[in-house]
Amino acid sequence: MSEDDIDDMDELFDDELDQLDVEPDELDPDQLDQIEQAQQAMQEARARLAEVPAEVVVTNHVMGLYELAAIHLSSEEPDLVQAALAIDAVACLVDGLGDRLGPDAPTMVEALNNIRLAFVQIKG
Repeated sequence: MSEDDIDDMDELFDDELDQLDVEPDELDPDQLDQIEQAQQAMQEARARLAEVPAEVVVTNHVMGLYELAAIHLSSEEPDLVQAALAIDAVACLVDGLGDRLGPDAPTMVEALNNIRLAFVQIKG
């Protein structure tokens, strides 16, 4: 889970509380405990994420985008527009960051080349 995902969850959680229009003193102990547990889990996730090198997190996102492109290409009726968007996003990261992706950079370049080739073959 990325730091952005955690921030989004924090924001969503705060929005949900705001929508409930409930003051903390109106919550029962179980609800307060659930909120505290959720907040603690968020803090722990942030701490774990802070220990991971950015190149690992970025590489994981590259592979997620690669998978997204592959899903769109391999569907019964390929969605070339969505696949192209995901492939372009992979290219932005891989081409833009190059060796800054660390030891997995060559693998990411190869993955990008493979998904581009698959796109061209499916497009015809």
